[in-house]
Amino acid sequence: MIEVLAKLGRGPVFLAGEVLECVITFTNPLSASSTSASSEMLAWASAQIHCQFHASENRVALPPSDGSKHDVQAENETVFVPNRGERGQCILSTPPKILFCDLRLDPGESKSYSYCETLPVDGPPSFRGQSVKYVYKLTIGCQRVNSPIKLLRVPFRVLVLHGKAARCPPCTASRAAPCPADTLTFFPGLKDYQFPQDEAVAPSNPFLEEEEGLKKDSRLADLATELLMVATSRRSLHLYNISNTRGKVGTFCIFKTVYKIGEDVIGTFNFSEGDIPCLQFSVSLQTEESIQEEFQRRRGQPVSFTVHARHQESCLHTAQSSFSLPIPLSSTPGFTTNVVSLKWRLHFEFVTAGESAGTCLVRGSQSEAVTWTGVEQMEVDTFSWDLPIKVLPTNPILASYVSQFSSTNSITI
Repeated sequence: MIEVLAKLGRGPVFLAGEVLECVITFTNPLSASSTSASSEMLAWASAQIHCQFHASENRVALPPSDGSKHDVQAENETVFVPNRGERGQCILSTPPKILFCDLRLDPGESKSYSYCETLPVDGPPSFRGQSVKYVYKLTIGCQRVNSPIKLLRVPFRVLVLHGKAARCPPCTASRAAPCPADTLTFFPGLKDYQFPQDEAVAPSNPFLEEEEGLKKDSRLADLATELLMVATSRRSLHLYNISNTRGKVGTFCIFKTVYKIGEDVIGTFNFSEGDIPCLQFSVSLQTEESIQEEFQRRRGQPVSFTVHARHQESCLHTAQSSFSLPIPLSSTPGFTTNVVSLKWRLHFEFVTAGESAGTCLVRGSQSEAVTWTGVEQMEVDTFSWDLPIKVLPTNPILASYVSQFSSTNSITI
């Protein structure tokens, strides 16, 4: 029996373009109750990263896949196929890397191997929507002599720094015109950024010896985080008049419309200058998942909405009010592929007094004191409004704290 343990060095969340590093340890455990122990042999072990694409058959119409489907691992199969037995299509994969050949482990002995791979920048982000899913995994395959291949899968999350991903199943075919998904909309020069030659400019730890590639990768992550900070820290007053067909209800104020996941969306209302009394309002932070027309199962099929946070308040006789909606760190920033588009918005709903509602309070019949109570019934009007916002990634280390994935995975073979 051999235990295989895979541990991601920096958590399960990465930016596209970063280097993923995983330490894989193979151990021949020595049990205290065991009376006899022997050496164990492994013929080989290899590792590879791939992205699996899933689509809802009820909502997405994809062309047939050219790749052959591997549902089971044959007993005598010696070919390493990391996505064997998985649903969907493998739309992205890195070259496989051999960890070792002919490994012998004595009882109680362990050996560790380091796997490093740069995550492609032209892939989609990790996403689990109502219509499609993009799932990234690191798969370690190992095999004993004359035994089936065993696979250890390590799922992880990828955030992208651009708004469009170029690689999707239908894009694998040749095309005459460039796909619009090939265009990077955010930070197009990040992957080609030339760092200054003067190393004294960047802070470094003299007690650590870093390889040049890992150093550059770390600085790329720092640069990406800095660019995201700059893009989301710009503030500018945005004022909107809230009105219906009968007049002005109030004004809405927001200081920015570009955010990182993990931030709070804050806005304020002013009803003091309104002509129409507002009885109640609600604000929802939503994502809009839409399938591109070319791949819709039915023409004009509805868009899927997901609510991530909601604020509701009764505001009769309220001059000013505000709300704060957190953007979950586990959510996916906006992106577009040639199959699906994900956009963020604030959805507002207002309930106002109707045209014949009259006063919203009635005077009591007490003689010594004057009391006011709300009316039992009144006519109301409702209307809604949508405000698009942009949501970008954040520091992957911060997102790792709330990730559903574990940094450590293991199997026994």
